[in-house]
Amino acid sequence: MAKCYASLGEIRSEIKNGKITVASLVSDYLQQINANKQLNAFVEVFEDEAIVRSKEIDQKFEQGTPGKLAGMVLAIKDNICYRGHQVSAASRILENFTSIYSSTVVERLLAEDAIIIGRCNCDEFAMGATNETSFYGPVKNFADETRVSGGSSGGTAVAVQANLCHAAIGTDTGGSVRQPAAYCGLIGLKPTYGRISRYGIIAYASSFDQVGTITRSVEDAALLLEVMAGADKYDSTLAQKAVPAYAKDLKSDSGKKKIAYFGDALTSPGVDAEMKTALQTAINRLKAGGHTVEPVKFEYLDYLVPSYYVLVTAEASSNLARYDGVYYGYRSTEAPNLLSTYKRSRSEGFGKEAKRRIMLGTFVLSAGYYDAYYAKAQKIRRLIKEKTGQLLNEYDFILVPSAPGVAPLIGETDKDPVANYMADIFTVQASLAGIPAISLPAGNNSHGMPLGLQLLAKSFAEQELLNFSQYFLQL
Repeated sequence: MAKCYASLGEIRSEIKNGKITVASLVSDYLQQINANKQLNAFVEVFEDEAIVRSKEIDQKFEQGTPGKLAGMVLAIKDNICYRGHQVSAASRILENFTSIYSSTVVERLLAEDAIIIGRCNCDEFAMGATNETSFYGPVKNFADETRVSGGSSGGTAVAVQANLCHAAIGTDTGGSVRQPAAYCGLIGLKPTYGRISRYGIIAYASSFDQVGTITRSVEDAALLLEVMAGADKYDSTLAQKAVPAYAKDLKSDSGKKKIAYFGDALTSPGVDAEMKTALQTAINRLKAGGHTVEPVKFEYLDYLVPSYYVLVTAEASSNLARYDGVYYGYRSTEAPNLLSTYKRSRSEGFGKEAKRRIMLGTFVLSAGYYDAYYAKAQKIRRLIKEKTGQLLNEYDFILVPSAPGVAPLIGETDKDPVANYMADIFTVQASLAGIPAISLPAGNNSHGMPLGLQLLAKSFAEQELLNFSQYFLQL
């Protein structure tokens, strides 16, 4: 069984001392993957490639030329393009599609000697909060296989949780890195929108999608962010800001902070009692540490989820229009003409949730409803962004749960899509505002299931967020 390393630094130390090699590490992970296939975390494992690459990186260690990520074995979500490898966004509509280019994040990870061991299961086109909408079936939580992994980056979270790899790269549109990280007892970081290139990421909602990390340590999150962040000529939405040395400048920041939290999170009947206890415990510890922690009222709380889903379904309707069965991916064999090729390929190729969101998005963009729904949601998004910005001008961080409770049972949320959407209540604020947020482990509930708490910070304040997260975990 592969040893579970807390950080890349620990792995590098054992390589330096001759206790392990990169090749032996990869071999251990491959054994773990084979022993835990029932979790359904991986869609495809790049076994032969990972073995060859591990030997190449061992040579770099011998020559004294390893990259920043040498020794790190990663998994990537199945919506991140990797040249010469299949990518499907966990949808039948992209069945057997092979990417002809690599995403910018993959190129930057490989350039620093990371090993990508496989692509992980996710909700179809990253649409979901439980990883049950995948064409490949649900991902099971390693802590309790009757429960979901969270979504949409559920496979990547479980791959790290079950020690099938060291860390993983996912995407976060409305909480898709942070929520599964919380359900799996890990650290999930969503950077500021525009901090990491989206080039080569299969789009769901382009003004929300952001690459994020799932790790066991803040150090690894900082290092991966440092490697992946920065300007890219292929993504015009990227900020042209210089990339700080996040990992080098990482320190446990115990300086006295002002922290806001939503009082509703402690009183709402929709929040699990043990989640409330975890939040209250964190508040008490922060106060004991000399920090100012105050309840605040966020008057747009009830508008977060509705405005988010109007906007992302509208963008999904536009982005997913390109999948028609003509150029690539799945094509119906029952279609006698061009029009039926479009209709049948899309009807058979997309899953239930993807079709639901495409139809919702088409509706809110349609004539007669555009102003009533889409335009209004855009105005609310601006209000949410401004109010969040005002709070973060007064406070250093906002502390909220990562989810209302622990991972639900597989199949539990199928009957009520709206209730499922409401589970995003605490994660979509950062996405609507475009600010960085991180989910941190907050212990387990009485049944041993992980709980997570979230910290939100100002735009491009990732260094401060990471530094305080390091301190927060030591409380």
